[in-house]
Amino acid sequence: MQGYATGIFPMAEHRDDPEIFWVDPLKRGILPLRGFHLSRSLRRDMRRTTYRITTNTEFEAVVDGCADRAETWINTEIRSLYLALHDQKEAHSLEVWDGQDLVGGVYGVTLGAAFFGESMFSRQTNASKIALACLVDRLLDGGFKLFDTQFLTDHLASLGAIEISRDRYQKALQEATARPASFLNPPMRTPQDVVQRMTQMS
Repeated sequence: MQGYATGIFPMAEHRDDPEIFWVDPLKRGILPLRGFHLSRSLRRDMRRTTYRITTNTEFEAVVDGCADRAETWINTEIRSLYLALHDQKEAHSLEVWDGQDLVGGVYGVTLGAAFFGESMFSRQTNASKIALACLVDRLLDGGFKLFDTQFLTDHLASLGAIEISRDRYQKALQEATARPASFLNPPMRTPQDVVQRMTQMS
C-alpha cells in the first residue's frame, strides 16, 4: 500500500514474466466521480438490463477475468498480491451477472477516499460500462474523492475520464488519502436505481 500512497502502481511485462515493476506516469488518468458520462444509449440499456450487480462476491474470478486476454500485465505475483489485499479488505471487486454467469467486473484498491482502479473485463455488451457506472455510484455514496484509472483509454474517455499532470495527481492523491471513505457501507443498487440517481444528479 505504500506504493499507492506515493502515487505509483505495479505492473508486469506479461503474464509469464516473474518480475514486477512500479509505474509513475507523467500523465495520469482519472475519472471525475461527478463527471461520469451517462450517454443516452447507456441510460436506455441500464433501464432495460437484467444484469445483477454484486460486490466482493467473486473477487478472484474478476481478477482472472481481467487477465483472460491475449496480452495482460497480471502475472502470478500480481495476482497473489491483489488476493492478499482483498483478504485484508484493501482491494474490492464489483461483479456483473447475467443469471448465474459472471459477464463483467472491475476491481481496485482503496486507501482513504481514493480508489485505484486496476482492471475490468466484459464478456457481454455494455457489461463493463454498467460495472463502471455502478462503481462510480458506490464510490460517491461511500465518500470517495478520487477514482484513479492509471491511464486514459478511448473507452474510459468516452465515459468521462480525463488525463492530468503528475503534480496535479499528487495533490489530489494526498487530499483523498487523508480522508475517510467506505467501499463496504453503501447499499447495493440495481442498474435501474443507479441510472435514476445519476440522472437526478446531472
